[in-house]
Amino acid sequence: MSVKTAEALKTIGEVAKDLNLIDLETGKAKTYILRFWEKEFPQLRPKLRAKGRRYYTPENVKLLKKIQYLLKDKGLTIKGAKKIIENNFNDIEVDDFTRKDISTNDLLDKKEKLIRIKKIITEIKNLS
Repeated sequence: MSVKTAEALKTIGEVAKDLNLIDLETGKAKTYILRFWEKEFPQLRPKLRAKGRRYYTPENVKLLKKIQYLLKDKGLTIKGAKKIIENNFNDIEVDDFTRKDISTNDLLDKKEKLIRIKKIITEIKNLS
């Protein structure tokens, strides 16, 4: 498996994983969130290739980190995040938006624990 350079374009799945947008039950990337954000934030425009496949530039990923930070970490509404992105876009440093609190491994560990808990609950229900 080759490692992409920092300048390389990323697929929607790769970006979702980079942003820890992972469904804990299924382990699948929540790509629908990125597509929704594309509709809400006109500044976010990934490159569209054959069959509508999205490819994100490093600038797109930086903007997505900012959007995620404002919505998820700061709890802003879409409207509030739009105002900040539109008015203070150049004042926001990307380093302020890196999410180091949850790694992909942590998410996978939590997913496995959740699956085990669900199995135990099912077994308990079947005892009745």
